[in-house]
Amino acid sequence: MTIDQFNFAGKKAIVRVDFNVPLDDNGNVTDDTRIRGALPTLKKVLADGGAVIMMSHMGKPKGKVNPKLSLKQIVGKVSEKLGVDVKFAPDCANADKEAADLKMGEALLLENLRFYPEEEGKPVGVEKGTPEYDEAKKAMKESQKKFAQKLASYADVYVNDAFGTAHRKHASTAVIADYFDKDSKMLGYLMEKEVTAIDNVLKNAQHPFTAIIGGSKVSSKLGVIKNLLDKVDNLIIGGGMGYTFIKAQGGHIGDSLHEDDLMPEALNVIKAAKEKGVNLSLSVATVAGDSFSNDANRKVVDIYNIPDGWEGMDASEESIENWKKIILSSKTILWNGPVGVFEFENFAHGTGEIAKAVAQATQENGAYSLVGGGDSVAAVNKFGLADKVSYVSTGGGAMLEAIEGKVLPGVAAIKGE
Repeated sequence: MTIDQFNFAGKKAIVRVDFNVPLDDNGNVTDDTRIRGALPTLKKVLADGGAVIMMSHMGKPKGKVNPKLSLKQIVGKVSEKLGVDVKFAPDCANADKEAADLKMGEALLLENLRFYPEEEGKPVGVEKGTPEYDEAKKAMKESQKKFAQKLASYADVYVNDAFGTAHRKHASTAVIADYFDKDSKMLGYLMEKEVTAIDNVLKNAQHPFTAIIGGSKVSSKLGVIKNLLDKVDNLIIGGGMGYTFIKAQGGHIGDSLHEDDLMPEALNVIKAAKEKGVNLSLSVATVAGDSFSNDANRKVVDIYNIPDGWEGMDASEESIENWKKIILSSKTILWNGPVGVFEFENFAHGTGEIAKAVAQATQENGAYSLVGGGDSVAAVNKFGLADKVSYVSTGGGAMLEAIEGKVLPGVAAIKGE
């Protein structure tokens, strides 16, 4: 069942949204992107003549009530954006009355799901690796089912629109789906878009297909890189993780960030790329700094000969020009992670240039581009290019796991995969 095919008239829909939004010290929402992202789904339910019950987590309260992470703080902002006065249920596991009293056209927000450990399904206060933990885990799995069943009892229909938590098998993202038949559970519009965007690069990519993988650590992206080697024509590796590849090949990288224990894996990737005919492109020179700060002295040095006391902090012009040529000749582009220390203005140039090249390839050459992961998203937003790429993904961890080839529990629970 798709959300477009479904008529919510006379139905109560419980919608898993991602309202894990940043707040200031006074509990005011500082960035409402995620709230706005959920609006098409929520408005569809109301416009059809249904009632909507929203559920979300905020932060990591670890199964305990924490007023600083209460969703009560965002009721005003959600009401303003949704255009209806949103009601609030102060206890998500005991909201029978609020749910029963909800009339068609009305909206209800449940308190933070993670105030209950059953949401994540992890035992609390028991040490991992002990027999007690294994027992507690079994018991918790049972209580998680009851918690999910309780949430399900509030509504006639279940909609999952929280891509950011789709890679977690939580009560509200996956277990709850067991309590609805296949015609009464569906993905929301935001989830559909995310799943389609990932399918566009993983299953339906036009070639040449280029992946740009940056960021600081090889360890967090190794699975992604390995899965992509079977799919891409070009693999650009930039940012801090690039120095592990350089050192593995005998380069001198000074004080640059690297992971010695992953050098054998880096060599395996280089070998596999060669065997599969993938063009693996690393930086040729770097803008090095003599300290990890925005005000560091800077100089451009050969990537294989970075002096001691200096560390690579941004891609050089020569590297950027090489990468631009590859990007501008691509028909499908996946970008995850910056190619320099993006948070320092003086070392953000390379990442900005990548953002511009991805946008240019999309706008002028008709390439399909998917951008995801905190800093790459921040980069396209900073340069006002978010609407110039094909899709900006909202779920960092979920997107990475999907690109790694893993099945996302939140999607599988609906699609039955």
